[in-house]
Amino acid sequence: MSESRSSRDPATLARSLARSRTRAALATSLNGAPYASLVLVAADLDASPLLLLSELAQHSRNIAFDPRVSLLLDGTEGRADPLTGPRLTLLGQALPTDDPRFLARFVSHHPASALYAGFRDFRLFRVAVERGHLVAGFGRIDWIDGADFLFASSAGALAAAEPEILRHMNEDHSDAIAHYARVLLGRTGTGWRMIGIDPEGIDMRCDGETARLDFAASVRTPILTPDAARAALVQLAKVMRP
Repeated sequence: MSESRSSRDPATLARSLARSRTRAALATSLNGAPYASLVLVAADLDASPLLLLSELAQHSRNIAFDPRVSLLLDGTEGRADPLTGPRLTLLGQALPTDDPRFLARFVSHHPASALYAGFRDFRLFRVAVERGHLVAGFGRIDWIDGADFLFASSAGALAAAEPEILRHMNEDHSDAIAHYARVLLGRTGTGWRMIGIDPEGIDMRCDGETARLDFAASVRTPILTPDAARAALVQLAKVMRP
């Protein structure tokens, strides 16, 4: 992938960061006072955050009275000076949803959640993003409107086909997935699996470790259909280490 993160526009960079994170700091209102907690997060195809929360948790009780939330997504790990790394704050409203596709996508990204996803006291929320604040390093700070942050083109066909694409890749093309992880991302380990695909890239997981591969320079056109996804995945399998 020859295109560097720093060359992307703020909204694209913010989406890439949001899509690559598996946890976040969630801020809610506790009787008007800020209350922060750690949550697991997955991004929908348009990059909207998905949260699976217990109704017994304090943050869920806070959301029931005031759905306004803030999420801090931290991409600074592994840096000697964390303040040189990217982080993103998203502001919006956490709205409950019963859409089975959203739940399936969350569970795919967090397999352990399958043990409790069906419990009555757990509920899925989709955050309707209103604004984002991206700090991509010293001197690189941008406010992003929610409409600009979210991936705008319709990916309904890709969303409907995502489970079959993942099944097909994991069962029939594990060698290609290993290539993506080892050659394109420099990740070690065996047994990598695809856990998600969206218009801008794919997500993979191996023994609790996750990896994000943006299509970026290798695939210029957003992936919106199963046929386009197949072509992109074949193209990635032919790319050597940049």
